[in-house]
Amino acid sequence: MSYSRLIQGRTVARRLMLASVAALLLAGCANPWQRFQAGDAQSDLVAKLGPPKEVYTLPDGNKRLLWPTRPFGETTTAAVVNPAGVVINIEQALTAENFAQAQVGVWTQHDVQTRFGLPEETGYFAGVKLTVWTYRYMQNNYWYMLYNFYFDDKGILRTTQNMVDPLRDPTVNAM
Repeated sequence: MSYSRLIQGRTVARRLMLASVAALLLAGCANPWQRFQAGDAQSDLVAKLGPPKEVYTLPDGNKRLLWPTRPFGETTTAAVVNPAGVVINIEQALTAENFAQAQVGVWTQHDVQTRFGLPEETGYFAGVKLTVWTYRYMQNNYWYMLYNFYFDDKGILRTTQNMVDPLRDPTVNAM
């Protein structure tokens, strides 16, 4: 066997070993909602994730269980379970796709809270009489973002806003 073939064989072996290690590391980093699926028992969720931090009863009798990563967390594991304690759906609640489902003029503070949990921050703009609820999330698993819901004094959603999280924006914090 020539020296160049020996080196080439070792290089291939190293690459395979590194790829295997990377795959194992990624498997260990699975997000909480990715470890479960519809049909799992609620007790399995609680055993692995602990008791949910928020529980909301839905109109159909099911419950929405939330495990937020506040403060400053960008994820909230959300599971819908039926009265028998069987998981119907489990997901990461704080996504651009989920936020986009909010219906201006229709949704209330209760709807937003049931869907996404308690907000990270709240505020009030007296001049326009709007309350803002802010949620942190990661867009495309890369960009640290804020999603704002603005409610009128009756608690009806009036507008939304998506923006870069200034706490994690390197252009803001570099100065």
